[in-house]
Amino acid sequence: MRLALQEAAAACARGEVPVGAVVTDAAGNILAAAGNEVEARHDPSAHAELLALRAAAALRGDKVLPDATLWVTLEPCPMCAHAASLFRVRRLVFGAYDPKGGGVEHGARVFGQPTCHHAPEVVGGVRETEAAALLRGFFAERR
Repeated sequence: MRLALQEAAAACARGEVPVGAVVTDAAGNILAAAGNEVEARHDPSAHAELLALRAAAALRGDKVLPDATLWVTLEPCPMCAHAASLFRVRRLVFGAYDPKGGGVEHGARVFGQPTCHHAPEVVGGVRETEAAALLRGFFAERR
């Protein structure tokens, strides 16, 4: 989660919403890391999770990551939660909860839907205070 928080801080410095994501393998080796790039790419789907998952799959030369853990600083939105399911990640670990836009513990609750083909193990609230502080600071500056 430390590296995901660093990615989030770097995204914030670039003017992006401070969300960072890291994908690790079963041994804890880092496969990919990314921060949000929505503004830079002019792409509303350029969320940190999607960028990291795509990079990890490309590195592996495969479309699934069944032994991987996705670490992200904010509860994934429904799009990113569904992507984690499609990539078949083993585990999802996130920092801050997102009651407004989350898709795991809030909102769509993607993994609990009967149409969800794969639900990873989920651990929420890891370094939640730090992740939430980054987000609060970012949005406070813009108000």
